[in-house]
Amino acid sequence: MVHQGRRVWTTARSVALRVSTTRLYFVRHGRAAAGWDAELDPGLDELGHQQAREMADQLAPLGPMSVITSPFLRCQQTAVPLCEAWNSKPEISPEVGEIPSPEGVPKSDRVAWLRKTMGGTWLSLGPRYTIFRDEVVNFIRQINSDTVIFSHFMAINAVIGRTQDDDRLVLFRLDNCSITSVELGTNGNLKLIQSGREADTLIR
Repeated sequence: MVHQGRRVWTTARSVALRVSTTRLYFVRHGRAAAGWDAELDPGLDELGHQQAREMADQLAPLGPMSVITSPFLRCQQTAVPLCEAWNSKPEISPEVGEIPSPEGVPKSDRVAWLRKTMGGTWLSLGPRYTIFRDEVVNFIRQINSDTVIFSHFMAINAVIGRTQDDDRLVLFRLDNCSITSVELGTNGNLKLIQSGREADTLIR
């Protein structure tokens, strides 16, 4: 093609690279063995481990893919069955970790704060939380291959909100081990392909 007097040769490969997309699969961790008021970083309970195995059965045929997990133990344990199926190791990334509690709120009051907050918006929570949301989104925009990301209720909703241009903290009540798929375009645009299974999930 001709552009501003210069001939630009466009190969089929370069066109494919420009229009290719990346598929991201966000998995909310399995059910935790304890809540924040009892333990700071709990692993999975028996049901949570079962949920992780069932999730791995769903995703394993699609891979192998890269795997990223939050540093929290419940996410790392949820990733184990899938990583075993793919004989791979996950990348641990704090950028897809838990939403922070407000300063001065003890862990025993975190669940009450979360439940009170869930009906609001990121903007209403202030800069600390819009920064958290933006860090999650900016991090995943740098991913350049199909990837499974083990993360948390609020972080995954932050990504969904960006796909919808919606500032609400919670758009979907994602169940434990639900799978949300998002398409990442070469221009950084995010498109929600399918939201994860919803439930009246226990926030712990």
